[in-house]
Amino acid sequence: KKMKAKETIDGYTFEYNSEDKFYECRGEVCYDDEHDEMPEEGLWNAACKLARQLNNQGVDAEVEHSEKGWVEVCIG
Repeated sequence: KKMKAKETIDGYTFEYNSEDKFYECRGEVCYDDEHDEMPEEGLWNAACKLARQLNNQGVDAEVEHSEKGWVEVCIG
């Protein structure tokens, strides 16, 4: 299945990285009570919606977050 170059969910625009096969979007850098980095809640929820949407289209997708506010929806 060909992925769209961009997907916008709840105002967050995820860009597709075709080389590494994931969508990514950068949000605010947030911290939990232990001062560990965590994803922006709205962005994380949007990424979960995107992953569900892709799953419903038969694409294996899961959500991960890396540092500096980046959230990724990894494909397959």
